Amino acid sequence: MISSVLVANRGEIACRVFRTCRELGIRTAAVHSDPDADALHVREADLAVRLPGATPAETYLRADLVVKAALDAGADAVHPGYGFLSENPDFARAVTDAGLTWIGPPPGAIEAMASKTRAKELMGIAPLGEVTEADLPVLVKAAAGGGGRGMRVVRELADLDDELKAARAEALSAFGDDEVFVEPYVEGGRHVEVQVLADTHGTVWVLGTRDCSLQRRHQKVIEEAPAPGITPELEARLQELAERAVRSVAYVGAGTVEFLVADGTAHFLEMNTRLQVEHPVTEAVFGLDLVALQLRIAEGEALEPAPPAPHGHAVEARLYAEDPAAGFAPQTGTLHRLAVPGSVRLDTGYTDGDPIGVHYDAMLAKVVAHAPTRAAAVRALAGALERAAVHGPVTNRDLLVRSLRHPEFTAARMDTGFYERHLDGLTAPDEDPYAPLAAALAAAAAAPSRFGGFRNVPSRPHSRSYRSVPHDTAYEVSYRHTRHGLEAVGLTSTRSGTDPDEGTVQVTLHDVDPDVRVLHAAPDRVVLGIGGVRRTYDVAAHDDGRVHVNGTTLVAEPRFTDPTEQRAPGSLLAPMPGTVVRVAEGLGAGAAVTAGQPLIWLEAMKMEHRITAPASGTLTALHALVGHQVEMGALLAVVQEEQS
Repeated sequence: MISSVLVANRGEIACRVFRTCRELGIRTAAVHSDPDADALHVREADLAVRLPGATPAETYLRADLVVKAALDAGADAVHPGYGFLSENPDFARAVTDAGLTWIGPPPGAIEAMASKTRAKELMGIAPLGEVTEADLPVLVKAAAGGGGRGMRVVRELADLDDELKAARAEALSAFGDDEVFVEPYVEGGRHVEVQVLADTHGTVWVLGTRDCSLQRRHQKVIEEAPAPGITPELEARLQELAERAVRSVAYVGAGTVEFLVADGTAHFLEMNTRLQVEHPVTEAVFGLDLVALQLRIAEGEALEPAPPAPHGHAVEARLYAEDPAAGFAPQTGTLHRLAVPGSVRLDTGYTDGDPIGVHYDAMLAKVVAHAPTRAAAVRALAGALERAAVHGPVTNRDLLVRSLRHPEFTAARMDTGFYERHLDGLTAPDEDPYAPLAAALAAAAAAPSRFGGFRNVPSRPHSRSYRSVPHDTAYEVSYRHTRHGLEAVGLTSTRSGTDPDEGTVQVTLHDVDPDVRVLHAAPDRVVLGIGGVRRTYDVAAHDDGRVHVNGTTLVAEPRFTDPTEQRAPGSLLAPMPGTVVRVAEGLGAGAAVTAGQPLIWLEAMKMEHRITAPASGTLTALHALVGHQVEMGALLAVVQEEQS
């Protein structure tokens, strides 16, 4: 029997595996990079082994170091988690060659399915040959790996060569393999997958379906089980194809067979030979612990002849540290607080006070709701996320809530193009104008006047300025101390990017509502009476200058700006901390550029971001060098706009 497991991974999935191991009485060991030295998965493990370095290539992708770590920690088994080395057949062989138990499929099965081109051959699907106009649109994909890396949609034939080059570079960086291929891109399709589980005795479980259609950058955001709106005939076909894939490679363990469904037809995409990020929704519906079953299978135990019957519906949302309105740019900083109310499942690799760095995936947590019906599960998940306290960098929390409540999603009419159609509306500002007032009143309550606040002689109101994050609305709030306590006077809001003819929008509290009263003001909570309705605002101010008021994030503005922070017109600043992985060919000071031209490529948190020219003109400075780490806001280049 397995007595000690090393998880060759980090973050949420390592914590997830450790949880099951503890329940089964199995000792645990973690590996960690230098930035992860005090990460939650390290703190939760019984033992931890350092992998010197910071980047994945130096640490979590070093099979030799991970195997040595398992031996040094006295582990007798290795669980790969997902990502990193989880689908690397050479790593699986190295684990077994070292005398350790591999908690995963046989290396030969991984090898057969690791290449998407080989997998398609096994399923009898011919690759797309030379691409012509008639084939468009097409999808460029990395043959190895997953998670949307090395994937590009091409709609113009003239763009194909550049996208192939970019996909190869990204695939090589992410997976150490630059093989890519091209396949037809199915418009309006749904991403539907089937969870499978197989033992060494020939039993195969096909555990229903999951819908993972809501994706950004080909990476899943919201998943659910079972996939809604699937006919019994199509479900039977999906399960038949999934079992065929399992038996074609003598598969053992947990895996997922993925399809694109359009017009009632299932198009095979790939088989992931590992546990998927979204496995909790299947666990909830079938009442199973897939990690415990992986361990049992690795120990040689047989599955029951048939899986348990499913019940209810489960929906999962991935909470990311990213700004959806800025191209899903990853965000870094300190996660001051993460608390999700309600009877939902929270899988995370972070706790309050943990740093969010630049080297790894931006996912903070997975939040899962299970209920008797789909409508009830969706409602519960949206409500829990809406009430969650997520204090720190910008996240996609609001996008998740709006997505779950979007009529297209609630009616189960979504497809993989959901965010292409609706992202602007889902990320449009919708801020509570009273949140800045609550922040100002809480600050005033925390630091009252040295004269006791109230003055017998009428005086000018006090004022505080805030800027909302990420929508960048400026707020000027005014209030005064009275014999009855704090009194709200007014506010002015100015949104950047508004119509110049509109100017500053002046709003006084009495224009918004004739009856605004401060019922209670404390440093952490403000209660306002607005039009006879009592509204409570929880306020949390942190050392980084951010103030969180219910679901609104504000930054207190300084009274005076620092002249050294001013930038020349046309300055291109790093939208996130990351690594410069590419600079446009021939780019240098004096080069002519056109509006929208990609100039610099940054990689951060497993995502690649293009920095484009804001206007046509001349590049007057270039500070970005390939391989250099840059901080958020760092000056990368300057484009001087041509004068018309």
